[in-house]
Amino acid sequence: MVKAESFNKRVGTKRIGLYTLRNKNGLTAQITNYGAKIVSLIVPNNKGEQADIVLGFSTLDEWMEKETYFNAIIGRYANRIKDGRFTLDGVTYQLPINNGTNSLHGGIHGWNEKIWEVVGQNAYSISLHYRCKDGEEGYPGTVDVYVTYCLTRSNALQITFEAKTDKPTIIGLTNHAYFNLAGEGSGDVRNHTLQVFADEYTPLDDTACPTGEIAKVDGTPMDFRTPQRVGDRIDDPFFASGRGIDNNFVIRGALPKGGELHPAAVVEADGRRMEVWTTMPGLQVYTGNWVEKNIGKSGREYDVQHAICLEAQNFPDSPNHGNFPNAVLRPGEVYHEVTEYRFNAQ
Repeated sequence: MVKAESFNKRVGTKRIGLYTLRNKNGLTAQITNYGAKIVSLIVPNNKGEQADIVLGFSTLDEWMEKETYFNAIIGRYANRIKDGRFTLDGVTYQLPINNGTNSLHGGIHGWNEKIWEVVGQNAYSISLHYRCKDGEEGYPGTVDVYVTYCLTRSNALQITFEAKTDKPTIIGLTNHAYFNLAGEGSGDVRNHTLQVFADEYTPLDDTACPTGEIAKVDGTPMDFRTPQRVGDRIDDPFFASGRGIDNNFVIRGALPKGGELHPAAVVEADGRRMEVWTTMPGLQVYTGNWVEKNIGKSGREYDVQHAICLEAQNFPDSPNHGNFPNAVLRPGEVYHEVTEYRFNAQ
């Protein structure tokens, strides 16, 4: 467990804190309102042994200075937007370029770096609010976004996303949790087993943005329809050479969108099983390819491939592809999505 006093800080008039959630089955989560991040997530394995299964740091200063995407809410648009540019209702918007030639995860200072307001809390859930002003990071419209973390009786960490806008905009949210089911600081995830419920994926161009094609996984290293050991696939030249997986899957049954939870993935390791269920159409699988030599909560070093992220999301660059799921939010509409990470022992 991370000490609450290491997060007790004021920035101007805003207070940053650390909030602990528990359910009756021993599942424990710590959340901070800095970036609406999961600081720790403690889950038992099939021997009853508890471990913190998300990467992270022991102090707020480290969270602010090191890997700022760790376990954060990503917005206003998760993943990449090609050339940082999109057109909405005949107006072209230019976003900051912060990932090669593209805009990534909401820009230079996305929602992962913002101080959210705590608007509701009890023993097992917390709700946070952030108001993103018109023009912030180049996006149109003032957006009010609410995120609720809840530990359910059935041993799931449920994340609910809601947002409203005062003018047409684009939106696509995710949580960027860095999981290691053997426990943070335990080394790489090559012995994790991964299954993804996807028959299709979105191929990438040479800038890691989608080409606009939706392709079958058949006969490709993207075929995780049956459980696969991550280490047996991760070095395939199809993926980022010497780094690992960073690709979007089309979740089976999630299109056309209807607001229902669909199974997206299952990952298993060290006597723990985690199922990902979501209302979102895409799942980005990312194996911590650019995490290098950070000392984490355990005092041990994090490095490349020491985590697996399972980011339920809209498709990357969806605003620029008419055949991708809608990314536009208009006044009077409510953006509402849910992702659940369901836990049980193997």
